Amino acid sequence: MLISTNNKSFLILISILFLSSHIYLVTADDAEADKETPYTYIEGTGNGPKEWGVIDPHWQVCAKGRYQSPIDLLDQRVQILPNLGELHKDYKPAPAVVKNRAHDISVFWKGDAGKLDINGTDYQLLQVHWHSPSEHSFNGSRYELELHAVHKSASGNLAVIAIVYKYGHPDAFLSRVLQHKTTGKNELPLGIVNPEDIKFGSRKYYRYVGSLTVPPCTEGVVWTVVKKVRTVSREQVRILRETVHDGLKGTARPTQPLDGRPVWIYNPRAK
Repeated sequence: MLISTNNKSFLILISILFLSSHIYLVTADDAEADKETPYTYIEGTGNGPKEWGVIDPHWQVCAKGRYQSPIDLLDQRVQILPNLGELHKDYKPAPAVVKNRAHDISVFWKGDAGKLDINGTDYQLLQVHWHSPSEHSFNGSRYELELHAVHKSASGNLAVIAIVYKYGHPDAFLSRVLQHKTTGKNELPLGIVNPEDIKFGSRKYYRYVGSLTVPPCTEGVVWTVVKKVRTVSREQVRILRETVHDGLKGTARPTQPLDGRPVWIYNPRAK
């Protein structure tokens, strides 16, 4: 059952967002690996998720961090916070490319694709990529796929919107991307791509502060997990998994301890 919140929770949220904007600075090189790196999602290989923190000295936070992602979004821990308000997205069409980064398929915008406004801070949209199965779980259960839309502020901080998918009708945006899938390290042009074609979905969403879900696992990332579950075809998920380095075994990091972090949900009907 969801727990109602009050002004104290809102003040806590503002404090956390302040910390994410002023302490946990993320450089361009930190903002998700852009090349083949010696990590996998497969435990027992010596470089699976449990070993990420010791593979590279710059990745120690993967093992020692207290604000790691993904997490399990458990109803009993989630607090309703109407003060969050609706997501303020201002996207626009821009040139984009698709790239195989060995661990995922990503779409990078080469021009100004618009922004996301969180608490008065603008985060420019950089790229989107997919994980299968979903990285975030809901009451202990994962979905078949999760999209991450990665944004970056002028000061170098990150905010990610996550959308989860279950099996059903094909996703139109992913269909376009998979027509141009690449198996190498080269980039393939997608032409002009409108981020709104992703169909971000419902006004309800979860909000918490966590980390990148790949090395270097940098903390201070503002996460927005859309509550609405969209659909993707089995064939689309199969192609995504077969195209990347270790996809057949899955490309989702195990859920991480919450360590007392607050998790909120915005539900306009709860006002």
